Amino acid sequence: MLGWTEILGLTAGVFTTAAVTPQIWKAWKTKEVDDVSLGMFFVLITGLALWVAYGIITKDIPIIATNGVAFTLNSFMLFLIYRYREKK
Repeated sequence: MLGWTEILGLTAGVFTTAAVTPQIWKAWKTKEVDDVSLGMFFVLITGLALWVAYGIITKDIPIIATNGVAFTLNSFMLFLIYRYREKK
C-alpha cells in the first residue's frame, strides 16, 4: 500500500508530466510555435534526462516513469517546434 508521501510524489509527477500537454495540443492544432522558447525545451529535456538517469541509479520507479514520460512528451514538443517554426 502506498503511503501519503508516495501518493504526493506520484501526484506531483503526474501534474508536472502533464504540464506540457496543453502546449502540445495548441501547437498541433494551430501549427504555430513561433512564440515557444526553443532554449527552454532544450534545458527542460536535459533536466528530464538527468532525472531519468538518477531514477535508474537509485532504482526509483516513480522518478523513472514520470520523468521518462515527460521526456518523451517534451521531445515531441521539440519536434513540433522544428516542424512548424517559420524559417526566417
